Amino acid sequence: MRIGELSERTGASRRLLRYYEEQGLIAAERCANGYRAYSEPIVDRVLQIRGLLDAGLPTRIIKQILPCLNTPRAIHFEHATPEMIATLEQELAGMSARIDCLTRNRDAIAEYLATVRVDH
Repeated sequence: MRIGELSERTGASRRLLRYYEEQGLIAAERCANGYRAYSEPIVDRVLQIRGLLDAGLPTRIIKQILPCLNTPRAIHFEHATPEMIATLEQELAGMSARIDCLTRNRDAIAEYLATVRVDH
């Protein structure tokens, strides 16, 4: 498939897909006319990348764990190094802190809205 179709199917802009390719996160073959051609599994790969980015992982970490992604939306390590485990533990702690902060903010807004709605 060409970059436009991949963009439509994943919700990632063409520019973002080119960035993923520059970062070595995805790869495209080149047609005789120079156009990029992506295989079907790249759709799931882009969705995985977007999910990991949304979770707060930087592309340098994503690039390290992508080889361990053997099924769509799942992560499996056969030989995780101590460094990789430590890095992922750090990322997990950071995500948990962000979730806690978001939860507090959500609860505060919900409480405020409940109070405002009663007054109106």
